[in-house]
Amino acid sequence: MRLMGKIAIVTGAASGFGAGIAQKFIAEGAQVMLADLNGEGAQALAAELGDAAAAYQLNVADRGQVMALAATVEAQFGPVDIVVNNAGVTHLPTPMETVSEADFDRVFAVNCKSIYLASQVFLPAMKQRNSGVFLNVSSTAGISPRPNLNWYNASKGWVNTATETMAIELAPSGIRVNALNPVAGETPLLKSFMGEDTPEIRAKFLSTIPLGRFSTPEDMANAALYLCSDEASMITGVCLRVDGGRCI
Repeated sequence: MRLMGKIAIVTGAASGFGAGIAQKFIAEGAQVMLADLNGEGAQALAAELGDAAAAYQLNVADRGQVMALAATVEAQFGPVDIVVNNAGVTHLPTPMETVSEADFDRVFAVNCKSIYLASQVFLPAMKQRNSGVFLNVSSTAGISPRPNLNWYNASKGWVNTATETMAIELAPSGIRVNALNPVAGETPLLKSFMGEDTPEIRAKFLSTIPLGRFSTPEDMANAALYLCSDEASMITGVCLRVDGGRCI
């Protein structure tokens, strides 16, 4: 098992990519805290996954809640080895000047501020142990933006840059930081990216992906497992595309 004895936190773990990553980590020997704003969904999945899983209702953009999460994980499982910043939101496709300020603030709070807060809360203990892994879930939107998802694109570009600057600063402390850049996937966010889910719009999206399909939670889980395992001990600052060739 590639994560035996590791303790991980996965945000946005009640569904989609986060659920897939949590399931894979547990199958590979980790103990995982499933943190999600949807507390009931996280609890239901944790119950399915057994004693190696626990659930925590979390607003990733609230410092007090992130600090309380850290204390809960420490008490229940022990020191955190892996933090997967997966929680993410988008605004609906629309011209940039029509996105509401509330939607803008929400996108940057969940997609960006959450990583800032997680770093402030979890890095001090990782630095003391000279060991740890951060994995930030970004998007191809941060590399090859689609029109009308402008501020979401910008937030994911921020995630990629933050990943690289975290990696270079934290490497001397033995902490690795990488990101995953998935293409649109079969998750609850897919409809929000497309505006509406119709066969025609799906076909249009798929036509931009050379491998001809959306990404899946299993695709993301396999990539996350590698980057968070000791097999990737020489890899940091990588923004790995899980995109079927979308960004070529």
